[in-house]
Amino acid sequence: MAANGRVDGGHQALAWRVRPAAPVAAVLVLHGGEVVSEARPGPVNLPGLRMTGFVRAVARATAGEGVAVGVVRYRHRGWNGERADAARDTEAALHDLAEELGPVPTVLVGHSMGGRAALRAAGHPCVTGVVALAPWCPADDPHEQLKGRQLLTLHGDRDRITDPADTRRFAARARTAGARVAGYTVHGSGHALLRRASDWHRATAGLTGALLGLRPLPATAADAFALEQDAPGGLELPLPRRISAPPPSPYRVSTSSALSSSLTK
Repeated sequence: MAANGRVDGGHQALAWRVRPAAPVAAVLVLHGGEVVSEARPGPVNLPGLRMTGFVRAVARATAGEGVAVGVVRYRHRGWNGERADAARDTEAALHDLAEELGPVPTVLVGHSMGGRAALRAAGHPCVTGVVALAPWCPADDPHEQLKGRQLLTLHGDRDRITDPADTRRFAARARTAGARVAGYTVHGSGHALLRRASDWHRATAGLTGALLGLRPLPATAADAFALEQDAPGGLELPLPRRISAPPPSPYRVSTSSALSSSLTK
């Protein structure tokens, strides 16, 4: 990675969608991809378009709170084995974020391959939390980098691309490493996040706001966060079919807050 955060070839990994004049926190959204592909995402990038609703929902939920909202742009469509290209691009985006905004608390929101990249990059000093949507969680992926972070997972029980059980196992390992963890099951939904799309959007926006301190966590998630490192439970919470809009929050983010080759992932 180059000194300015750009990866080889001068690729700019960070693109802002909302950029307040003086941001005090940030959210980065990461879309999915493929297991192996060196192709560049084109102008019509369906995994990226899938995340548009999440970007808008997060922007609405954090409007007026001084939160910058951006997306991570990948050089390649694939993870590509040990190269872990999506994770490298995420780290480059976080480098640029810190250079531009300073060490503001940052939440990563990632779907599928983007969830894997978010989890891999969670050790960056700015990252305080991750919201992983149907993440790709291989059994041998590292988890120690999540120590001291907050992790919320959401996974549909009809997902046939990434395994909800893998997500629960990864979340349990992250808890043993010292992460505060809670997991939701989105009943009736699959990998594409199309069924119950409004629930996915509302839940992700609300939970992201909670990780930034803009509103309280749901009681069930707060209880899961409070569990001991070796405790079971709190990883299969049912996601309500509709989440009521939270009341306006008296809280504000503080700058002192704790800082198969063709298979689509």
